[in-house]
Amino acid sequence: MKKEERLVNKIKRLLRRLGCPRWLHHYGPKTYETHQHIFAFVVMAVCKLSLRRVNKFLLMMGYQIPTFSALCKSRKRISPTILQRALALTSGEIHENVAIDSTGISRANPSYHYMKRIDREKPIKSWVKQSTLFDIQQRTIMAIRIRSKPRHDVMDAKYLLRRANIQKTLFGDTAYDSEKLHELCWDRGIQTQIKPRKNVKKGFYRRKQMKNYSEEKYHQRSLIESGFGSLKRKYGGFTLAIDWQAIRNEAYVKAIAHNLRLSSIEIFN
Repeated sequence: MKKEERLVNKIKRLLRRLGCPRWLHHYGPKTYETHQHIFAFVVMAVCKLSLRRVNKFLLMMGYQIPTFSALCKSRKRISPTILQRALALTSGEIHENVAIDSTGISRANPSYHYMKRIDREKPIKSWVKQSTLFDIQQRTIMAIRIRSKPRHDVMDAKYLLRRANIQKTLFGDTAYDSEKLHELCWDRGIQTQIKPRKNVKKGFYRRKQMKNYSEEKYHQRSLIESGFGSLKRKYGGFTLAIDWQAIRNEAYVKAIAHNLRLSSIEIFN
């Protein structure tokens, strides 16, 4: 039980540093504290469990946690600001070389083998978009943004840069070759290593940034793809939540678990 106690204490210390309230709500019965809700969500993400299963599992392990219906409500009630600050705290303080990219999270996770056996048609593909800032040296996720519908990658760049302190270089693929992004990075003293678009040479700040562009250094950007692969292999590349707030908070919990290097083997063995 020492591993589980360490995880609970780690979550308590994290919430204490963030100055989180003891209870999720001001009114109502004070039965379960904030750390008990967060602990259940972390175990749910790490072990790929549903709300019902994580409730039964932790009760069998001797933990006092809310019912699955209370967890369903509290997952939407938790402020995203708390999760954003927790993600920034677990990602580290100094970020020199950072990559930016986006990936998709599936809204369904069917067994295609079983669907073929019962002659069912494949479900319509539906996914949410996650834009991410990734520290390629520390292998941590610095900031994320979730969208319910596909949008151009560069639209989330300014939002993510406001939530990160990049000291040196920003790596990105061709989708991020925007004059506004080059200007924003130039004003902040950030060197961009963004692969240029074909036949596009206009732009005052683009030309300034391209003077120090290196094709060899640009290929460090692929490390963010390894980060996406690690995240999806450990915690799943899908979400079964329906409510938009629950989908967003679930993505934050998975990113925090990734920064804390949590796995089911480390927690329960």
